[in-house]
Amino acid sequence: MIRRWNPTGLAAPIGQYSHLASVPADHELVMISGQVGVLPDGTLAGPDAETQTRQVFANIGRLLDSLGAGPEHLVKLFTMVAGVEHLEGCRAARQEAFAKWYPDGDWPAHSLAVVAALATPELTVEVEGMVALPRR
Repeated sequence: MIRRWNPTGLAAPIGQYSHLASVPADHELVMISGQVGVLPDGTLAGPDAETQTRQVFANIGRLLDSLGAGPEHLVKLFTMVAGVEHLEGCRAARQEAFAKWYPDGDWPAHSLAVVAALATPELTVEVEGMVALPRR
């Protein structure tokens, strides 16, 4: 079982994340490459960060499904947002996804960085992750 927690003696997280996450030895780590807001046909889900972030989390959900896993297996996420103007939309869509995935607030470790740009100018958000799967 993945363990996530926030130790005492440290300020509470400023967002939807846990300060620490540990993976038991009987688990395999799988890395999720940066996911962007594209539909299965490769077209962009929309021009704004909220729409793209919704699609990013839908894509991560599909990747988890392909592993026989769920959001509870996510250990760490890293979000890159192309400019502060896209933060509000990104956060709104992430909160929507996390409300479904983590209704009890047991969030994975997570970092967010505002970057100058992503791989192409129309991309507003990219999220990569780490999944811990019980060994079969």
